[in-house]
Amino acid sequence: MEIHELIIEMKLLERRLTLYEEKYGVLSEDLYAALMAGELERYDAFDETRADFSRWKGIYETWLRRKEAYTEQIRQHELAEALRVQPVY
Repeated sequence: MEIHELIIEMKLLERRLTLYEEKYGVLSEDLYAALMAGELERYDAFDETRADFSRWKGIYETWLRRKEAYTEQIRQHELAEALRVQPVY
């Protein structure tokens, strides 16, 4: 994926993450850490919450992978090479 494509996808993912953050009142990174530490097992009994947390986790993990890919690509190029001077829109 090109750098600009990673940015667009990350921003789309961030919009989806924001919906969950607003609904549950915590940031994605904090929910993810709690899930990975097994601190939210009591919510497994609630179908909607369990489904939301599963989707939220998947979206966040995808965002993390895109962020890692972006960071790697930006390290390999000069920033001046990555800048898009002409807008695409």
